[in-house]
Amino acid sequence: MTLYQVFTRLFGNDNAECIPFGTKQQNGCGTMQDFTAKALEQIRGLGCTHIWYTGIIEHASKTDYSAYGILPDNPDVVKGEAGSPYAIRDYYDVDPDLAKNPAKRIREFELLVERTHKAGLKVIIDFVPNHVARQYHSDAKPKGVRDLGEDDDITLSYSPDNNFYYIPGEELHLDNILPDSTYEEVPAKATGNDNFSSWPGKNDWYETVKLNYGPDTSQKMLHILLYWAAKGIDGFRCDMAEMVPVEFWEWALPQVKAAYPDIIFIAEVYNPSLYRDYIHRGHFDYLYDKVGLYDTLLDVCRGKSTHSITDCWQAVGDISSHMLNFLENHDEQRLASDFLLGDAHRALPALLVSSFMPSPFMLYFGQELGERGMDAEGFSGRDGRTTIFDYWSVPTIRRWRNKGRFDGKLQTQEELSLQKTYQTILQLREQTKWAKGGFYDLMYVNPHLERQFAFVRHSGKEFALIIANFSAEEETVSLHLPRHFFEFTGIKEKAKLALTDALSGKKITIPFNSKEPLVVTLPARFGIILNT
Repeated sequence: MTLYQVFTRLFGNDNAECIPFGTKQQNGCGTMQDFTAKALEQIRGLGCTHIWYTGIIEHASKTDYSAYGILPDNPDVVKGEAGSPYAIRDYYDVDPDLAKNPAKRIREFELLVERTHKAGLKVIIDFVPNHVARQYHSDAKPKGVRDLGEDDDITLSYSPDNNFYYIPGEELHLDNILPDSTYEEVPAKATGNDNFSSWPGKNDWYETVKLNYGPDTSQKMLHILLYWAAKGIDGFRCDMAEMVPVEFWEWALPQVKAAYPDIIFIAEVYNPSLYRDYIHRGHFDYLYDKVGLYDTLLDVCRGKSTHSITDCWQAVGDISSHMLNFLENHDEQRLASDFLLGDAHRALPALLVSSFMPSPFMLYFGQELGERGMDAEGFSGRDGRTTIFDYWSVPTIRRWRNKGRFDGKLQTQEELSLQKTYQTILQLREQTKWAKGGFYDLMYVNPHLERQFAFVRHSGKEFALIIANFSAEEETVSLHLPRHFFEFTGIKEKAKLALTDALSGKKITIPFNSKEPLVVTLPARFGIILNT
């Protein structure tokens, strides 16, 4: 799996003159229809197999859609003009921002799924199970479905039959966040980040309320999963899955998979001690590896020894096929931002490692173009991230799209070059046998390598020797291949072997045996892939 995460609302917005804190009318908004056959062909052509449409389900917003039967939100409990896609307002509806015709938003989503499948891509959407918007209310729920909280006993702080947690006798106070707040909530509900207080802080998820997983909530959430699965999607990315009891996933996921055997589930789990529980008990197919490989590779880019990568993958070696690798997502700062690496090319050796580990891989839209995320969009601020709260436009995506033409005419040479590099790497992931085969780390017999990471991917007689160079300089390195490598992989030793660098196209003849080291020259902040 190579997953392309795209923030649906931003992808198709062509407005180059957005203003901070601008409304939808002022700044514009992309829609599902911007994912044309041409656009999807481009994404598929990068080497991606799946697309994660982030922000599909209806969430709280300051934009008024009351004309379409949607109750407006109090702006005090909405972050940004557009709102957070993780403050769900109606689990059974598509966000109206994403539709050309909001009255037909469900149908537009169904057509998006059809177009995506026709382009050879599978569809992933968010499932946000831990919390909902403060003013959750489903206008689109099927007949017979009761709203979350509708039957709660609000005199109890906790009941297994309640959908929410309450602070009885206390009203919600937003005074320390918004001094002139007009929002009223009595009794106060606990916030989504487990703040069981009536005085949430500005850094809390104060616009959300925590769900209580008793039997009633569990049944309601299973029904929601089955509702979306019936739309023909191929999987869910489950937000903050570790904040939901593993017992729920253990109970619910087998039922969804029994009805839809090919559907996949991706969990956002940050605690490594929970990884195996959520895979083996919770039946998740993939987990984010944020605190493992992501953090490690960024540290290596900044100067840490490459031997730390070995320690990292060994910690999850038994579940490596379940770990979803990435270098960017909607929560993290852009690689090219001033807050991280400052230059997208500095991350290329990390890309080689992350994408060719024996794990699925995800990239975030614009990453392949060197998007810097340095705009001050509004609520998000100038923080090196692409906003998830504001109506905005992404410069590199706008130039790539060129109003749907995708002709490269507006792109810089640097953007085109970086995009081509990503395409080469991702297509190798998809199209070669060796990239789907075994993995052999060569670092244990090459302790002198501190700024390079060397490993082999192999399948039968096909293999690739991959050496990533994190140094800012071109480096000539000597690499030893141990006898165990040849015995373990079944690859034959050769006095000399002619190989081709899949990244540059250059041919190279090197010793390929356990008796003499091979010597190769590596480009600065990149690497080579020597394959048969």
